[in-house]
Amino acid sequence: MMHITFPQERPEYCGRDLVLAFPAKVNGERVQCAITAEALEDHFGAASLREDDLISAFDTHRHAIEHAARRMLSEVGGKPVLLHSGYLRFCE
Repeated sequence: MMHITFPQERPEYCGRDLVLAFPAKVNGERVQCAITAEALEDHFGAASLREDDLISAFDTHRHAIEHAARRMLSEVGGKPVLLHSGYLRFCE
């Protein structure tokens, strides 16, 4: 069984890819996670694609986002994950 935790670090905005990246630790190893701006707008109420709006939505819904990331990390064997709108719709 994988042990998955999320360091409480500020997510990193990547404007080129329109994602927020955040770390997970899987069995003690750091693994990159990210969520698309579209997913933050569609599922977590981000007001716009602006960095501040995306981070605000992430912070407000951090627990739900980490829950979805934990589920995806488990499904892919602890490899880096990208949460997108379609996956989150499937999780609901």
